[in-house]
Amino acid sequence: MKVVFHYSAGTELYEELSSLREQGLSVQQIAVEDTKGFEQALRDCEVLWHVLEPITSQHINNAPNLKLIQKIGVGVNTIDVKAAEANGVSVCNMPGTNSQAVAEMTLLLMLSALRQVSYFDTKTREGLGWSFPPNIQDSLGEISGKTVGFVGYGEIPQRLAPILKSMGARILYNASVPKDIDDSEFQELDQLLEVVDILSLHIPLTQETTNLIDKSSFRKMKPGSVFVNTSRGGVVDQDALVYALKHGPLRAAGLDVYATEPISMTDPLLALKNVTLMPHIAWLTSETIKRSIAVATENCLRLRIGKELLYRVSVN
Repeated sequence: MKVVFHYSAGTELYEELSSLREQGLSVQQIAVEDTKGFEQALRDCEVLWHVLEPITSQHINNAPNLKLIQKIGVGVNTIDVKAAEANGVSVCNMPGTNSQAVAEMTLLLMLSALRQVSYFDTKTREGLGWSFPPNIQDSLGEISGKTVGFVGYGEIPQRLAPILKSMGARILYNASVPKDIDDSEFQELDQLLEVVDILSLHIPLTQETTNLIDKSSFRKMKPGSVFVNTSRGGVVDQDALVYALKHGPLRAAGLDVYATEPISMTDPLLALKNVTLMPHIAWLTSETIKRSIAVATENCLRLRIGKELLYRVSVN
């Protein structure tokens, strides 16, 4: 079975992928920037392992042997699921494989924003770390005593909640329906925005969630609030975010995702000193990759024998 993996692998991953030949899988790695090579490889592949580069209807139409698009991760907003279904191509994701990694990155970004790590790292490298202005101390804070609000309350926030609570935080959340959970409190979104000190997003990008957090949302938030996003950039009005970081109420932000990726070198976020920026790698650890390859391999083997696929995604 021919598999195209649209991702560049390091040495250990390359060896692991090569070993899959023993199970009848020939995995061809195509670098993200190799557009022509990717289009050519699609023509005779049966399975695509997809990471982040958009998969359009044109890609699917030009892949006559394609039977499965396997998302390496959870969000399928970069896949034309309707076109896949129309062409008889299954789409699967793998919930849970990257939850630990994203949870840890979310905590890292919260702490980085509270302690202005981006600012101090730059100043220290410039030899100015010990001569910062006295008023910078007013922007530094701790998780203890803060109210943390999650928008979306799936596996990632639920992993973080007990950790944050043990550090002295109060946990609130908003979700489509309240959950039966003891260590956190459900709030309607507008109420949550008004009381949180740290807002963290954990929702998929859909028509309903596009620009869910906008200028009016930021206006509701407390002065000195912190904003963290490890979900999708499109759930936030990025212009409104920049304004809120420049003029308030936001003290700082930690971001792993953006409205356009890769982020443009002219994006105003890059000029802000109160933002920690990561290149959409919250999910990326060697442990996540190993768990993901295991699920992707299992689905390939299931496809080959006609067995029900794991985590199949349907058109809403």
